[in-house]
Amino acid sequence: MLATSARLLRLLSILQTRPEWPGAELAERLDVTVRTLRRDMARLRDLGYPVRATPGVAGGYRLAAGSTLPPLLLDDDEAVAVVLSLRTATSHSVTGIAETALRALAKLERVLPARLRQRTAALRLATVPLTGLAPTVDAGLLTVIAEACQGLQRLTFGYRDRDGTASVRTVEPHRLVHTGRRWYLMARDNDRNDWRTFRADRIGDPKPTGIRFTPHDPPDAAAFVADSVTAAPYRFRIRVQVRAPAHVVAESVPPTTGIVEAVDQDSCLLITGADSLTLIAIHLATLGHNFTVLEPAELVEELGMLADRLDTAYRASTAQSRTAP
Repeated sequence: MLATSARLLRLLSILQTRPEWPGAELAERLDVTVRTLRRDMARLRDLGYPVRATPGVAGGYRLAAGSTLPPLLLDDDEAVAVVLSLRTATSHSVTGIAETALRALAKLERVLPARLRQRTAALRLATVPLTGLAPTVDAGLLTVIAEACQGLQRLTFGYRDRDGTASVRTVEPHRLVHTGRRWYLMARDNDRNDWRTFRADRIGDPKPTGIRFTPHDPPDAAAFVADSVTAAPYRFRIRVQVRAPAHVVAESVPPTTGIVEAVDQDSCLLITGADSLTLIAIHLATLGHNFTVLEPAELVEELGMLADRLDTAYRASTAQSRTAP
C-alpha cells in the first residue's frame, strides 16, 4: 500500500511537468506495466484529480484543470525559488498582494522539510527589502488587463498622462510589461491608430468592451516599452557607442533609463533620452568608459563646452595648489 501511495505521488509529480504524456512512456518512467498505469490513473480519478486520457496508438494522459488542487510537488531548488518569489512579492509594486503572499508563504513553510526550512529561514533573516516610492498597481486591474490581452478583447479605460491630462482610451491590448518598479501596458490605440505604452498606475477603471480584434503585427513588447520609457518621452534621443562590454555598462544603466545593446565583445550601444544635454553629458562622463556620441550633434557641442569648463577648472585648481602655502 505504501509503495502504491508513493507511486501515485510520483505519478502526479510527473503529470505536472508536461501537458501530455504517452502511456507507454509513463509506464516506463514508473517501472510498471501499462495495465498497472491504467489502475493508478483510475485511483487518481477516484481521489478527485481530473486525469484525461486520449485513446489510440498515439494516445496519452494529461492532468486537466479541475476543482481539486493536486499536491504541489517540488524539488529543493524549486521550493526555495517559490519561497523567494513569495517573499519578494510582499514588497513589490502590486497593491494588496503582500498579505496574500504572506499567507501562501506561511502555508508553504509549514510543510517544508527541516533542511529547506533552515535554508529559507537563513534567507529571510539575512534579507532586508528596500521599499521603493514608486506607485503601486491594484492586482485586480492587472488581472482585467491580462484577461483582455489573452482574450483579444478591446479595452476602454481612463488615463492620465505625465502632465496629468485626463482622457478616455480605447485600445487593443497586447502585453503587460514589468520593469521591476512599474507595470506598463503595450497596446494599439484605436483613436491614434498606432502602438502606445500606458503606465498601469495611471490607468483607471479598465473595462472590456466585448469586441474582439485581430492582432496587427505587434512589435516586441519588451523592446517597445523599453524605448518608450527611456528615449521617446524626452526632448533629445541619445545614441552613444561605449568602449566596454554590454554587461558591464548594463550594471550602471537601469532598464528604465537606457537600452544597452552589444556591438561586439568590447563595446556596446547605449540608447537613452534626456531633456537636458548638460545632465546627460555629465552622466556619460561618470560612466567610467570611453565613448563616442552618434547622435544628436548638439550633445557633441555640449561635451566640448563641458570639457573646456573642466579643463579650465583643472588648470586653475592646479595653479592654486602650487601657490598655496
